[in-house]
Amino acid sequence: MPRSVRIKDHHAESQLFEQRAVIAAVFMVIAMGLVISRLVWLQVVKYDYFAALSQGNRIRIEPIPPNRGLILDRNGLPLATNAPSYQLELTKEQVADIDATLHGIAEIGLIDQDNIPAIKRDLRGRRSFDAVPIKLQLTELELARFAARRHQFPGVEIRPRLTRYYPLAESSVHALGYVGAISEDDKKRLNLDDYAGTTLTGKNGVEYAYESQLHGRAGFQQLLVNAQGRSVERIGNEAAKLDRKEPVAGNDLILTIDMRVQRAAEEALRGQRASAVAIDPANGDIIAFVSTPAFDPNMFARGLTRPEYLALTEDPDRPMFDRVIRGVYPPGSTVKPMMAMAALEYGVVTPANSVFCRGAYRMPGVSRPWRDWKPGGHGHVDMRKAIATSCDVYFYDIANQMGVDRIHNYLTQFGMGAITGIDIPGEKIGLLPSTDWKKKAFRRKEAQMWFPGDTISIGIGQGYMNATPLQLAHATATIAGRGQRFKPRLVRAIRNVTTGQVEELPPSQLPSPHVNDPAAWDVAVGGMFDVANASYGTARGATANAMYKIAGKSGTAQVFTVAANEKMRKAGDLAEHLRDHALFIAFAPVEEPRIAVAVVVENAPGGGSAFAAPIARRILDTYLLTPEQLAEQDAKRKPAPPVATPRRGETE
Repeated sequence: MPRSVRIKDHHAESQLFEQRAVIAAVFMVIAMGLVISRLVWLQVVKYDYFAALSQGNRIRIEPIPPNRGLILDRNGLPLATNAPSYQLELTKEQVADIDATLHGIAEIGLIDQDNIPAIKRDLRGRRSFDAVPIKLQLTELELARFAARRHQFPGVEIRPRLTRYYPLAESSVHALGYVGAISEDDKKRLNLDDYAGTTLTGKNGVEYAYESQLHGRAGFQQLLVNAQGRSVERIGNEAAKLDRKEPVAGNDLILTIDMRVQRAAEEALRGQRASAVAIDPANGDIIAFVSTPAFDPNMFARGLTRPEYLALTEDPDRPMFDRVIRGVYPPGSTVKPMMAMAALEYGVVTPANSVFCRGAYRMPGVSRPWRDWKPGGHGHVDMRKAIATSCDVYFYDIANQMGVDRIHNYLTQFGMGAITGIDIPGEKIGLLPSTDWKKKAFRRKEAQMWFPGDTISIGIGQGYMNATPLQLAHATATIAGRGQRFKPRLVRAIRNVTTGQVEELPPSQLPSPHVNDPAAWDVAVGGMFDVANASYGTARGATANAMYKIAGKSGTAQVFTVAANEKMRKAGDLAEHLRDHALFIAFAPVEEPRIAVAVVVENAPGGGSAFAAPIARRILDTYLLTPEQLAEQDAKRKPAPPVATPRRGETE
C-alpha cells in the first residue's frame, strides 16, 4: 500500500500567521503612536507657531506711518504742517506683471513713462508685501480716472495719507529745506523699519538736520484679507481678533526765525539774486534767513515731474542754491572794522594815527598804484574816520604793515574762513588766505609765492578772500557783542507731542577774539556808528532819521579786476554778470544790540550803501519797531531821489 504524503502543516501555518499578525500589530501600534505623537506635537506643542502661520495666510500687517512733526516760527506760526492727500500704491506680490501694470497706469495719465524705471528701482528695494507709492497727491480728476479702471489693476490701491505741506510756499524754504521721496542713498542712512509706510524724508535744511526728531515711529494694524488679498470684515462666520499699534508722531520744532522780519526781508530782496541773514548777538538765534530767488517746496512733497525738475536745476538764477550758507563772495569793505582791530591788536597803529589819502596808495619799490574807491581821496583820516568813509588807502597801508599771516590769525577769531557751526548742513567754509594756504593751493612753484600786492588786496576784502553772508552776519554779531560769540542756530526748542513739554535748547557759546585793550571795541563800533550817522558816513542816506541808533559798514565786492591804468566804467555800461556785488552789515541799537544783519546783492547796479543798506534798514526797522511805529516812519519818509548810476568802484 502506497505511503501517504502530508501536504499542509496547519499548525506551522497557524504559528506563522500569528507571528505575522503580531508583527503587523506592533507596526500599526508604532505607526499610530507616531501619528498621535505628531498630532500632539503639531496641535499642542507647536500650536502657537502654526496658529501664527495660519493667521498669516488670512491676516495682513499694514504699517501706519507717523505724523511728521510741525515746524513753527518763534511766535508759533506754522511753517511746515501735514495735509491729507490720496496716493497710488502698488504691492508687488499681488501684481502678476509689473511692467504691464505700470505702462497701463501711464497710459491713463497717472504717471509719466519716463518715471517708470525709477519706480521699478524703488519696487526692487522694497519687500514684496510692502505697499509702495507710485504717485503722490492725486487730484480729484486722477482719483476718478483710476476708480473707473480699478478692476484692470489688481494689486494697485488708492490710500489716504498725510503729506508734507508748506503753507507759506517758497517763504523760508532755504532754512526749512524740504521733503522728498526716499532715495537709494537715503536707504543707507535710515532705519527702514521705522519708515514702513513712509514715502518722504527730509532732504535739506531743518527738515534734514532734525529728521530724527520730526519723523516719529511707525505703528501697524492687522487686516483680515480674503484669498485675493482684499481687506474684508470677516471670513465665513468668523471675525478675527486684530491687533493695532498706534504710531508715535514726530516732535514739533520751534525755530528762531521771526516771520514778520523774514517776510519783510524777502519782499525787499524780491526780483534779485541776493541774500540776507539777521542774528541775535545775545544767543546766536537767526531772526531772518533769506536767499532769493527761491522755490516752492510743495513741489517736492507731491513729486516733481522731469520738466519741473529741469526747470529748477537749469534756471540761471539758481533758485535752489542757498546763498546764505553756500554763496561765497569777496567781503569787500565790510572787513575793515575787523582789520582795524587786528592792527590795534598787533600795535601796527594807534587809533589817533592819521594818514593822508590822495586817492591812491603806492607801496615802496612798486610802480603800480592801488586806487581808492573815491578818486579824489579822503584827505586826513584817523582809524575811526577811515572806517566811516571806507578809506581804502588807510587799510592798504595797515594790511601791508601787518602781513597776511597776522591778518589770517586774527580774523579767524571772528569766524572768517571757517564754518560757523549752524545747525543745518551744507555750509561753505569761505576763504581766509595765508602763505601756507597759497603753497597748498597752487602746484607751480612760482604761483605758490605770496606777494606783497596780494596782502594789499586782502586789506579791503578783495583778492583771494571770500566769505558767506552767514559768516559776515556772525562776525557782525561778534562786533556787536564786543567779543561775545555764539553758534548761529535755526531751532530754539523742541516740543514733545506725547507730553506737550517744550525743551529749550541752550545757545552754544564760542571763544571770544583776543583783545589786549577793550577800547579797541570802541574804535570799531564807533567807526561803524559814524558810517550810519556822521555827515561823512557812507550809509548816512539809508540810515537817516531812524528811531534807534544804527552801526553799519557798506561794501562793494568786485567781480573782475580793473587794471591800474584802465578807466572806471559805469555799472550800467557793464554786462549784468560783471557788475559789482553790493554788501552791507549792521547792528542795532548800538547801546544794547538786539540784531545784527548782513545783506549781499549780487551784480547790483551800484554799491552797498545805495542798494544793500536800504534792505538792511528795512530788516532792522521791522524787528525793532512796532507795526504802528513802522507805519508812522514810512509815512514820514520822503521818496528817495533818483540815484545816478555810479562808476564801478566809485561807491561804497
